[in-house]
Amino acid sequence: MKLIVRWLISALALFVAALVVPGITVSGNAWIAYAVMAVVLGLVNAIIRPLLKLLTCPLIILTLGLFTLVINALMLLLASRIAQAFDIGFSVAGFWPAFFGALIVSVVTMLLSLFVTDEKEG
Repeated sequence: MKLIVRWLISALALFVAALVVPGITVSGNAWIAYAVMAVVLGLVNAIIRPLLKLLTCPLIILTLGLFTLVINALMLLLASRIAQAFDIGFSVAGFWPAFFGALIVSVVTMLLSLFVTDEKEG
């Protein structure tokens, strides 16, 4: 159940980013595109992002963590390219739309996650 809620939060965050950021477009059946894109972005973040953060660790430290925003943008851009390859209907026009889109996705995900309680067995 927790995985489905996180997936829905990611899809909603992508919806907000596409609504607010010019350069992020969705075509076709939008909700299916958001749902599939949430899975693609989750997989990219789970597989590639840790390796990229490890490789850029000195740069992240040097910029006091701000380079993480660039990494988030690159992950959204990569996920968009994968989505285009599979004709999902979600596209990001370039780095700056990806940067602002990733920023919005991060903020919306954080805010919506505040409403999700982690039930721990005790």
